[in-house]
Amino acid sequence: MITTLEQLNSVIGQNQNYVLTTHVNPDGDALGSELALARFLRKLGKITTILNHSDTPEHYRWMDCENEIIHFVPERDRDKIFQSDVIIILDANQPDRLRSLEPFVRQSKARKIVIDHHLDPNPFGDYYVIDDDATSTGEIVYGILKHIKAEFIDRDIAVALYAAIMTDTGSFRFPRTDPEIHRIAAHLIECGADPTEIYAKIYESWSPNRMRLLGEILDSMKTAYDGKLAYVVCTQKMFKETGTTEIETDHFTVYPMSVKGVVIGILFNELPNGVKISFRSKGNIPINELAKEFKGNGHLNAAGARLYNVKLDEIVQAVVEKAGKYLKN
Repeated sequence: MITTLEQLNSVIGQNQNYVLTTHVNPDGDALGSELALARFLRKLGKITTILNHSDTPEHYRWMDCENEIIHFVPERDRDKIFQSDVIIILDANQPDRLRSLEPFVRQSKARKIVIDHHLDPNPFGDYYVIDDDATSTGEIVYGILKHIKAEFIDRDIAVALYAAIMTDTGSFRFPRTDPEIHRIAAHLIECGADPTEIYAKIYESWSPNRMRLLGEILDSMKTAYDGKLAYVVCTQKMFKETGTTEIETDHFTVYPMSVKGVVIGILFNELPNGVKISFRSKGNIPINELAKEFKGNGHLNAAGARLYNVKLDEIVQAVVEKAGKYLKN
C-alpha cells in the first residue's frame, strides 16, 4: 500500500485539479498540513480546494487569513469533489473520519492519496504515504515538498508546517522528538516561521470561555491506581454553561499528564450522541492497545476513540477498569 515519493511526484505532475480534506474536528497538524500542501500545489500551478467537514477552531483561524479552508456543504460543494482529478486526505486514514465528505469521496472517480502518520490504514485510497514513525503529518508533508521542489517552501508554507509539527510534538517534547525534527524546524524558521508568534497564537490566545471550561474540567479530575492514572471528564452541561464546544478541549490531555506520578492520562468528552476519548501515556505503555478495546486507534503514547449511543458514566468506568492491566504490565 505504501507509495514512494517518486510515485507521488508523478501523480502530482500528471494532474491539475485537487481537493484536500482531513478528519472531523481538525487539529493543528491536520490544518497546517492542508494549508501547506494547498499553497505548495498552487505554486505548481494546480487548482486546489480545501474542503473540511468541521469549521476551523478559533485558535487556528489565524493560519487561514485568506479563507482557503471551506466548510463543506454537500449541496454546494460536492461537485468540486466529483470534478477533481485527485483527492488528498491528510492526517486521517479511515474514511468515516471525513464524516459528511465520505460518501462523495468514495463515489468520486478521482485518484485518492492518503498522507498520514497513524497505524492501520483502511484500504479505500489509491496511494498511501504512511509513516507511523513520523512525529506528525506535517513532517511527512515537509518531506514531500522538499523532495518535489524545496525552493517553493516560502514563509506561508513554513508557518503552516511549523504549526503542524509543533502541535503534534507537544511543542517538541513528546517521545518521537529527535534531532531530525529539530533540523526540519530550523529550516522552517529559516524560511520565515516565527516560533514565538506561532506558539502565542495557538496557546496564549484562549477565549475567556475556554479558560472557564478548563477550570471546570480540572475540577473534575480524578486519579486511580495509586495516582498512576488521571482522568478528566467534560460533560455537555459544562459546554453549555461555558459557551464552548468539544473542539475547545484540544490539547487538554496535557493537564492530567502533568500530575506527578501519572503515566496514563485520559480525557472524556461527552457528545450529543456518544463519547469521545483521548488517551495519553508515558514510556512503553501501549495506550493505542487500550484505545482499540473501545474501537479506537493511535500511537504507542497517544490514541483516541469515539463511541456512539453509549452512557458517559458507564464508559468512564469501563475504560478506567481496563486501563489497570496496562499499568500492571
